[in-house]
Amino acid sequence: MSLLARREKGWRLLREMCSGLGSRRLFLLRRGGYFVLPARAVFFCVVSLLSWLLVVSLPGMAQADIYYFTDARGVVHYTNVRTDPRYKRMPGIISFRRPTPARPRPQSQSFAYSDRSFDPHIQEAASRYGLDPLLIKAVIKQESNFNPNATSNKGALGLMQLMPGTARDMEVSDAFDPRDNIFGGARYLRRLSSQFNGDLALTLASYNAGPERVGAARTVPNIPETQDYVRNVIAFYNSYKRYP
Repeated sequence: MSLLARREKGWRLLREMCSGLGSRRLFLLRRGGYFVLPARAVFFCVVSLLSWLLVVSLPGMAQADIYYFTDARGVVHYTNVRTDPRYKRMPGIISFRRPTPARPRPQSQSFAYSDRSFDPHIQEAASRYGLDPLLIKAVIKQESNFNPNATSNKGALGLMQLMPGTARDMEVSDAFDPRDNIFGGARYLRRLSSQFNGDLALTLASYNAGPERVGAARTVPNIPETQDYVRNVIAFYNSYKRYP
């Protein structure tokens, strides 16, 4: 119902209520129990009018449905639970219940992982796929800085920043599970290393830019991001070998 229609309906209802109240007694049902209020027409009309104006003016305020009907004796009954078909919904009544506060949005949790946090998984994956564990660690350092929940703006996921398609090819069921992600990344590194005959620079370049871009020229492509990537991973790798 539009705001204009709500106002017109509210005015019409208020006129009907205020015109015939007189000295009637109003029976108000509140949370299942009745209480009796001696009605004064002016007082009730003013309160009702203020309530209605607040509701139509502040549509975001918490509201509750109130129902009413007038019986054969001229007594107006109100309830918040419609138990009788004679009750009609009364528009524009404010619920004075405290609104439920909005649940705060979950914030991204900070992580506290070091370069040794995943050593058992790294060692296990390196042993399975015949890689130097320090190389795997250097790739993780460059890719995610050991954040297992990392997500890039291109959609790469987890510690070794696997793209969804690569994760499926490497049989990774949960890219945010550290062990699963490390095993998938190590398996992919092993495949690339075999494809490029163990050439470290080409293996790393293809991990970053894709084997298709590297395979044709058999050299690190002239892509600044990829060239920086290869330099950084090799620097981390050499650093880990000096200070394991």
